[in-house]
Amino acid sequence: MGEYIVSARKYRPMTFDSVVGQSALTTTLKNAVKSGKLAHAYLFCGPRGVGKTTCARIFAKAINCQHPTPDGEACNECESCKAFNEQRSYNIFELDAASNNSVENIKQLMDQTRIPPQVGKYKVFIIDEVHMLSTQAFNAFLKTLEEPPAHVIFILATTEKHKILPTILSRCQIYDFERMTIPGIINHLKMVAEKEGITYEEEALNVIAEKADGGMRDALSVFDQAASFCQGNITYKKVIEDLNVLDADNYFNIINLCLENKAAEVMVLLNNVIAKGFDGGNLIGGLATHVRNVLMAKDSQTLPLLEASQTQVEKYKAQAAKCPTKFLYKALKIMNECDVNYRQSSNKRLLVELTLIRIAQITQPDDEGDAAGRSPKRLKSLFKKLIASTQQRVAQQVATAATSARQEEHTAGQGDDAPKNNASAAGKGDSTASSNHATDTRQKPQSAATASRPSIKLGSIGKSFANLKKGPEKPVYEIEPEDKQTGQHEKFDEDMLLLQWLSMCNRMPENMSSTATRMKNITPTITDFPEIEIVVENEMLLNDIQKIQKRIRNTLVQKLHNDDIELKFRIARPEEIKRILSPKEIYEKLCNENPAVKSLGEVFKLEFT
Repeated sequence: MGEYIVSARKYRPMTFDSVVGQSALTTTLKNAVKSGKLAHAYLFCGPRGVGKTTCARIFAKAINCQHPTPDGEACNECESCKAFNEQRSYNIFELDAASNNSVENIKQLMDQTRIPPQVGKYKVFIIDEVHMLSTQAFNAFLKTLEEPPAHVIFILATTEKHKILPTILSRCQIYDFERMTIPGIINHLKMVAEKEGITYEEEALNVIAEKADGGMRDALSVFDQAASFCQGNITYKKVIEDLNVLDADNYFNIINLCLENKAAEVMVLLNNVIAKGFDGGNLIGGLATHVRNVLMAKDSQTLPLLEASQTQVEKYKAQAAKCPTKFLYKALKIMNECDVNYRQSSNKRLLVELTLIRIAQITQPDDEGDAAGRSPKRLKSLFKKLIASTQQRVAQQVATAATSARQEEHTAGQGDDAPKNNASAAGKGDSTASSNHATDTRQKPQSAATASRPSIKLGSIGKSFANLKKGPEKPVYEIEPEDKQTGQHEKFDEDMLLLQWLSMCNRMPENMSSTATRMKNITPTITDFPEIEIVVENEMLLNDIQKIQKRIRNTLVQKLHNDDIELKFRIARPEEIKRILSPKEIYEKLCNENPAVKSLGEVFKLEFT
């Protein structure tokens, strides 16, 4: 058994053509070798593991090659190439700036530059991690870097270009290396696997490529680890187990469940993910990336932005066909809010759960049909109707106020003739005009700006300074009033009726709180418009309601704007009475209707007494 060499070293590129993912940069370097137009200083910068040092070595070998190929590659046959391949070349020097970062080290380097090469044309100095040089060392290096001897070429390499002095940057040709794409990494891993006789699944290689985060060296290191764990057969399940990576199928399942509004199943899935040791914040981050990929898969123009294998791309396209675009936008917004608040949250799991529940409710309709009880979604639609009707009435009031203001302004502009006209009108027995004139004489003059702006009076909300001083008001329901008439006959439906019924119950005085509570459980229905039927459970409640039936009718007449409303009361038949269930009975009913609730209860060990 020969000596084992890791893939990152064993399959290190030896030519420009074998470098992966840097085609534009390598083409430029080959053209420089072919033309002989070489700069005295180069700066290679980019992320880790993308080929900076490798390209520097290939370039240094090609520069000193005595018989380069027409493409600008080294021949690997001349004495200079053989010396480099055998690591005995005296014309190519590699220095680590991390350990040679002092002024003394730079002085030794400058002494070496004075000696011309014995074999070849140039002395090439490759300084790796050049950003680690001290400021004093940089300053000592400036003059030599700007005007080196004709036989000297510097190749600097760094991962942090921003740490290098601008005076150094201005003296170099700068080459920015790109991050490796996932498809490029996958193709290179396939080549390595075939040479090593390793079988693989493309999805497994995709996981390795994502784990590498754009670095080919990292990808090859993870590949070796996975190959050792899988014993020559790299499968998707074994890779995610070895690397402790969350299965991407979880993200697909979460989105599918959210589209179906199955919040309970999503909670169970989240619990399983957390039980495996994964953080909730990482789950939200991964899910956000997944939703972004689904969004990119909806359009053929953005499809190239997906950095994934072909198998994964097809999965994204399939799910994108089912997901509405608005759903994806809202989901991304909700997850971004969660990501912002995650660190400051005292209960991180609850924040993640609420986030997923909100996503699961995005596509839920406002009304779910004739369901038993009043769900939050049903109340939501009722409040929407209330707001719309309120806004309409406010707009009408503002328009009326503006019209009255213009009439008053016109009357004031008539000067002295206005009183005469008013007096003559009063002499003819016009009681309306007389009343209006009397009212005008009691009011103070107002400017046009003040008149055009509607005002809010305490009387309009049932309060005044006088009655505020009197103390608490007496119960409103003590004296039975007469039937009120509004002169209106508007249409209304059962949703509007129910809303006003609940609002009336909430406004009832404290001495009738028990009656109000029982009335909230009653759902009034329209039998023959505008006749309203009210079914009560027992005779005692019926007697209490009949005592205030005129008050109830007057309230509904005012709020629903219909004078023709008639109330019919009756006691419910035995089959109409709904038995009040205990918490345990409600839980058992939900478990029978939805098995997911039962599963959720077993996971969280819910118990009801």
